[in-house]
Amino acid sequence: MNAHFKVEADPVTNVVRHYLGGFFEAADVERYVAARNAAHLKLTSAPNQHVTLVDVRDMKIQPQEMVPAFAAMMSNPQYRSRKLAFVVSLSLARMQLVRASEGRAARFFTDMDEAEAWLMSYDDEAAEPPVSANDAFPADALTRRATR
Repeated sequence: MNAHFKVEADPVTNVVRHYLGGFFEAADVERYVAARNAAHLKLTSAPNQHVTLVDVRDMKIQPQEMVPAFAAMMSNPQYRSRKLAFVVSLSLARMQLVRASEGRAARFFTDMDEAEAWLMSYDDEAAEPPVSANDAFPADALTRRATR
């Protein structure tokens, strides 16, 4: 419908940036996956050694059938990143994102600069426990998780 997205890969820093907004249908997810796959061809790091920043602040609540489509896209081991950060708004759509990213060691931020700083840090915080769909994620939990 009104889905919009952009996927950019920086071959120098090996950061993949995703920007997603609007309301997605199956065809939009397919186009998004193709854009993600093409962006990954620009990376110069070893497989799965890049970091990923996903800005979903403009994402609308998605139809329930789109959550498994995004989950399948995110679970593809060929495109997994060493670190994964989501920049989210304080909306109901973040719960869908939590469900779609279940099983991934991801962090959620409300501030883009904080997300980028975490991604570019050289600590090994990527080994956090995976996100669980059972996490409540009230607004204060986003801050707690982002500052651990």
